[in-house]
Amino acid sequence: MELLNTQMSASEKLSVDNAVNNFNKTIVQNGRKTSSELGKDDFLKLLITQLSNQDPTSPMEDTQFISQMAQFSSLEQMTNMSSSFEKMASFINSSEAASTLGKTVEVDLGDTSTKGIVEGATRGADPQILVNGMYYSMDKIKAIYAN
Repeated sequence: MELLNTQMSASEKLSVDNAVNNFNKTIVQNGRKTSSELGKDDFLKLLITQLSNQDPTSPMEDTQFISQMAQFSSLEQMTNMSSSFEKMASFINSSEAASTLGKTVEVDLGDTSTKGIVEGATRGADPQILVNGMYYSMDKIKAIYAN
């Protein structure tokens, strides 16, 4: 009877992790994100529904309407700020990856580590560096050495 080896080496695990992360990025970029939170579109739909179904003999007071519009405006601005912060974080992460180009790094592979010169870098929210022909996430870097 032949035994089946089900253990993966550290480099195989890392390769699978990278493939899964890249696949998940394409799903998020190309697909729709599901959310359990209300967004500005949901708020506007609720406001329109409330206005169209109000009692004509007792319409919403001006102060209530102005208050709800102010809340909507605040929600929209917070959403825009969040989007801007995500772009800024992505830029900073990409810059950090680019700053390692040509430097020697030590990459943590779980139970082992490898050392090599950074030959390339990807951009985005979770940039990766190219070391010894393989891409690694920035959070795998244990040390960066000046050449």
